[in-house]
Amino acid sequence: MSTALPLPLPRTPRRLPRRLFQLYLGLAVYGGSSALLVRAGLGLDPWDVFHQGIAERTGWSIGTVSVAVGALVLLLWVPLRQRPGLGTVSNVFAVGLAMDATLALVPDVCGAVAQGALLVAGIVLNGVATGLYIAARFGPGPRDGLMTGLHRRTGRSVRLVRTAIELTVLGAGFLLGGSVGIGTVAYALAIGPLSQVFLRVFALRDLPGAPAAERKHSEGAPAAQPV
Repeated sequence: MSTALPLPLPRTPRRLPRRLFQLYLGLAVYGGSSALLVRAGLGLDPWDVFHQGIAERTGWSIGTVSVAVGALVLLLWVPLRQRPGLGTVSNVFAVGLAMDATLALVPDVCGAVAQGALLVAGIVLNGVATGLYIAARFGPGPRDGLMTGLHRRTGRSVRLVRTAIELTVLGAGFLLGGSVGIGTVAYALAIGPLSQVFLRVFALRDLPGAPAAERKHSEGAPAAQPV
């Protein structure tokens, strides 16, 4: 589940139903789009390379591994003094469950055209999902909170901390047998611009400061596994 600076919660409940809908739709689409990348077989985003590598070693489903890793990462929030929100806890479970459900429905594909189509669909939908769940403003995912927590504790830039985390999990996942390929590169290049676009599309513009906050997030720290 695209990497995320925590955004301020709105002070009015008027948009609560819309925000909840955006949150859970975004998390479901995130898990589904990640499953499409798996089925494309052309490489995954760094965290899913790590999840897939562990799944290969343990025999667990990749969705189950995603849930387990998310829960373990959330424990790292304690020494970093991060506070989880509804979106944080929901992220741990919803993305993995949606991913496994989609994998059960979508078969493997053969041929460059079919694989390329799934890859493009997966990346674009991942950007849509990122815009949906972050714009809902219920708190960052566990992996994103790890990034922002380390940024605050170390004083290093968000980009440096994010790069270090993602290179670490990518390298570990590759060594464990996760899928790295052209899809990994395409995801890395496309997800930031796509997230920026869809954060603006799904922003709740009648809430105080929403567009500016989401614009700041999208320009300063492109989203990844909400993971």
